[in-house]
Amino acid sequence: MNELPSVDHSYGTEVMRKSIHLTSLAIPVVYYFISKTAALSILVPLTLAFGLSDLARVFHPPTRNLYNRLFGFLLRARERSGERKRLNGATYVLLSAIVCVWLFPKVIVLTAFAILIISDTAAALVGRKFGRHPFFGKSVEGTAAFFLTALIVVAVAPKISYTPTEYLVGVAAALVGTLVELISGAVDDNLSIPISIGAVMWLLYVILLPSVDVFQLDKIL
Repeated sequence: MNELPSVDHSYGTEVMRKSIHLTSLAIPVVYYFISKTAALSILVPLTLAFGLSDLARVFHPPTRNLYNRLFGFLLRARERSGERKRLNGATYVLLSAIVCVWLFPKVIVLTAFAILIISDTAAALVGRKFGRHPFFGKSVEGTAAFFLTALIVVAVAPKISYTPTEYLVGVAAALVGTLVELISGAVDDNLSIPISIGAVMWLLYVILLPSVDVFQLDKIL
């Protein structure tokens, strides 16, 4: 989440939050080596467990108080208060993983989800530490960090044909992800970023690379 410097919590706390967020990079890494069925068999029960505990936090005050005692130093003020009935970021990450794995070819999921985890982390840390120029409620510095790290992800992520056109599809995805992160409002960006990237990538594969078997990685396992 690319934001200007805030008094909501210290920068050290933000680093800790994003370090935990980075552990979600295990999702695309593990998914590279397993099938869609195997991935969903892991993700669905994990999401149910996290989701139910998160719903209890939102709607059950004693559970929320327990969360605040154990993890209050990591929670944002709006999450601690319970005034906004909204799930936390970890639950949204798992939900978006299920949606992406179910909907999109593996090659697209790997890129979209890696951008979500790496670029969102970079945008948050850079934006809070160095953000000085407001931009659509975020910061120019954080937005630039998102886009540049997304380009790095595109450069190293697995491809099907490794042609310039396929890299161009990735660059377009990086730009879309940056724009969505910048304007995300009511929809949590852990959902909106990977799903929008996935949809745009698949559309561009169909238009620009119709002869490429976009499901090639899915057939390996």
